Amino acid sequence: MIASLTGTVLSSSNGQVVIDVQGVGYLVHSTAQTASSISPGDNFSFHTSLVVREDAWTLFGFDTKQELEVFELLRSVNGVGPKSALSILNQLSVEQIAQAVSQDSDESFKAVSGIGSKTAKLITLTLAGKFVSPIPSSSTSSGSESTVSALVGLGWSEREARDALQQVDAKGLSDKQQLKSALQVLSKARKG
Repeated sequence: MIASLTGTVLSSSNGQVVIDVQGVGYLVHSTAQTASSISPGDNFSFHTSLVVREDAWTLFGFDTKQELEVFELLRSVNGVGPKSALSILNQLSVEQIAQAVSQDSDESFKAVSGIGSKTAKLITLTLAGKFVSPIPSSSTSSGSESTVSALVGLGWSEREARDALQQVDAKGLSDKQQLKSALQVLSKARKG
C-alpha cells in the first residue's frame, strides 16, 4: 500500500497531478483545489489511498491527513466509490461534511453531481457517530449564507464560494458588497 508520496510536481490539471518520486512519475487524482494550488516544480507531499481494481490501480492523494480520513469514511458507504468520494470532497470541505453528517442533513450531499437522494441519506446514516464531534467551521462565520447561495447559483461550488468569502473581510459589508468582493477573488483564482 502506498500511504504517502513526496516529490516534485511535473504537471497539475483537472484534479490530476503527476509527481516525480526519484525518477518515477505517479499519477495522483486529487481535489481540484489541491491540484490548482500546486505548480510544476513544486515539492509536494500527498497522503494517499491506493484503490486496486481488476482493470486499474488508481492513486488518490490529499493535502491533509484529515481529507484522506474523510475520503476513506465516504468510501465505506455502500454505493460510494472513490470517484464519488472525491467529487464530494471537491464540493464540500471536511468541516461541511462533518457538519452535514452531525445534523443528519443529506441536502449537502444531494447537491453533489452523481449523488442521488438515497445515497445522500445513506451517507448521513452510515457516517453518523463516526465524526467525534462536529468539526468547527471557521468558514461558516465569515460570509452570509445568501452570498454563498448567490455564488453557487452563478456556477461556483459551495466550497469555492466559502473559500472566497474567507479571503474577503466581510465585516460591515452588505451582501451585495460581499458578493462583488468574492467574485473578484474567484475570477483572480480562475485566471491564475
